[in-house]
Amino acid sequence: MNFKIAVFPGDGIGPEVVREGTELLSRVAKLYDFNVEYEQGLVGGASIDAHGKPLTDSILKLAKQSDAVLLGAMGGPKWDSLDYSIRPERALLALRQELGLFANLRPVKLFSALASASTLKREVVEGTDLLVVRELTGGIYFGQPKGVTKLPDGTERGVNTEVYTTPEIERIAKVGFDAARRRRNKVTSVDKANVLEATELWRKVVTRVHKDGGYGDVALDHMLVDNCAMQLIRDPKQFDVMITTNMFGDILSDEAAMLTGSIGMLPSASLGGKVGMYEPVHGTAPDIAGKDMANPLATVLTVALMLRHSLDQGKAADRIEKAVEDVLNEGYRTADIKDRGCKLIGCKEMGKRVREKIG
Repeated sequence: MNFKIAVFPGDGIGPEVVREGTELLSRVAKLYDFNVEYEQGLVGGASIDAHGKPLTDSILKLAKQSDAVLLGAMGGPKWDSLDYSIRPERALLALRQELGLFANLRPVKLFSALASASTLKREVVEGTDLLVVRELTGGIYFGQPKGVTKLPDGTERGVNTEVYTTPEIERIAKVGFDAARRRRNKVTSVDKANVLEATELWRKVVTRVHKDGGYGDVALDHMLVDNCAMQLIRDPKQFDVMITTNMFGDILSDEAAMLTGSIGMLPSASLGGKVGMYEPVHGTAPDIAGKDMANPLATVLTVALMLRHSLDQGKAADRIEKAVEDVLNEGYRTADIKDRGCKLIGCKEMGKRVREKIG
């Protein structure tokens, strides 16, 4: 089997962690007898510097012609003064939209060895294993009208619109219910139905899909987003699969990341179209870029998601996840997850040790 992977390293620490991801993927490809071909391209700030825009037509074409996309983080202070329409992050939104990636899977699993790295008590976080299913191409990030306009009195007015249609909600609900069947058969749908009509519709449609879609074996409950934010801190082990809107999922998954000790531990997969896109949840961390301090484990675990969802290599994915657990159990840590008595290592060394565990 031959797979073509589009690799877009991005900005900041992106190239460092993506390099560890591709080296790991090449290692498991040899072990499991399949071939991977990489084609790299510039996106985000790197593309702005080279081409004047965050995403070029050639890069979009490459993404569409690949079996999967491995993406690093984008953006940084260097480009913050640019017009909103051409900032690095627009590349990410455009890729999601053009590839039809409406479902973002963000697994949040606490490795037992990192329980003390969390800011919460061990007894609260140990055993946390949840999946945030975030709707990715609708909601307030894409709704119209949007923008900033001048008013007659000289002041300005900013508008963003939260919009969802029945089909958009139906398809993300099905992804969530199907995912729950592969886990512990429980879905929590998160909304703000008490004050936002768009999410009142969300609750109504999710309830109907559960009832009429043959998901009687999956338990469903609804939770308001503010309560959900509190419950993630109070009792994260109550959650199995969480389905929610674009903006709520963006916020809640970053909050959930800290349950694991660091956002540097969280992978993600964006699915729905022919080509899946895979990226670590963390940002570009420009303050540590080039210093070999970044945590590559989110990208390593992202590669595992790619193997599982796009390349149909579940055994290879399992092997990677076990290798990460073994390295952590031996006490090796990057700076973001350091703990008393740990062995502090850099990005390259962490990637190397995971590869050695792979064999």
